[in-house]
Parts: sequence; C-alpha cells; structure tokens
Amino acid sequence: MHESSFRRMQAFRDTHLANRQAERLRVIDIGSQDVNGSYRPLFDHSAWEYVGADMAAGRNVDVVLRNPYDWRELPSRSADVVVSGQAFEHIEYFWITALEVARVLRPGGICCLIVPSAGPEHRYPVDCWRFYPDGLRAIARFAGLDVLQADTDWTGTGGEGGDMWHDSVLVACKPDTFSWRHEMRRQLLSWAVKRLAPA
Repeated sequence: MHESSFRRMQAFRDTHLANRQAERLRVIDIGSQDVNGSYRPLFDHSAWEYVGADMAAGRNVDVVLRNPYDWRELPSRSADVVVSGQAFEHIEYFWITALEVARVLRPGGICCLIVPSAGPEHRYPVDCWRFYPDGLRAIARFAGLDVLQADTDWTGTGGEGGDMWHDSVLVACKPDTFSWRHEMRRQLLSWAVKRLAPA
C-alpha cells in the first residue's frame, strides 16, 4: 500500500464515518493482506469490528475468500462498511466483484474503493485495469449503489506514490430499496465466469 492510498482511506473515514463513532459497525476490507501496510489502524475503534478478507492467507487476513466472484464466506447484508484499496485493478472481472460488495452491504451501508488511474504494471498475480471517475460511477450503477463521491487525484498531491498512481476513489451507498434485478445479475454473471475461468 502506498501512502496516498492510506491518506485517502483516512479521509473517507473522517468524512463519512465521523458521526458514527458510537455505532457498532462491521467493516470488511477486501484485499486486506498487509503488503507494506494495511487499513486496519484506521478502523481500530472500540465500537467497530474490522474484518480483513483476501484470496490468500497472510498478515491482516481474517477471512480467506475462495472465489473472487462468489464470497460464500461473507453472508449477505453482513457489513455496514466495505473498503478496498489497490485490489480492483488485479481482478479480471471486477464488475462481478462489485456485485458482491453490494450483496454483503446492509441497506444504507457504504463502500469505499481506492484504485489507480495510472502507474506501471504491477502484477499480483495479474494487473488488468486503471479507473477514472466515469468508470467508477459506472461500477456503482451496475451494482445498484448510489454514488456519493467519484474522483481522481489528477495532480498526484496525495503524498508519496500519488504522483505515480493518481488514485481514484469511489464512495457509494447501498439504497434501502435494493433491486432484486441486481441479485439476478450477480447470479447470472457468477455462473458465466465459472465457465470462462481457466480450470
């Protein structure tokens, strides 16, 4: 994790969770493995439960996900907050993962995705995508989430590493009336990916 990503997640916490200090919140971090740092310290609060989830066991991983497109280990509507930084560029079919984010969020729940808009290839094990604000808004719409923020640090002012990655940030909320169509879409796409994925 680079410094600018940590600072952007801190800004998300300070802006969107500041008035929820007394609430019991379950925060799930997707792609949580500690690679040069983690977001765990940002959510270390007596009333909050932080759960690190990743595709492989390691430091800062509480739950190992067996499938990036079908998180059976995380029940539906089990999270108040879902965060993820520097993960979506490594997910081949990220739009299906976005549907999983929406599935595990409770109605009224909020997510924050931090992704690069630039920077060199960094395979982990693959490096597939870069994201701009329009793309982030499209991801949210596809998953049935309401956009609260979608922007890119075009000037690279986010601190060390910001000049190279030009972080993009999506903050979105799951509406209280979540459409059944998004659940059907998630199931159909999950089925399709199982047939596309190499054996």
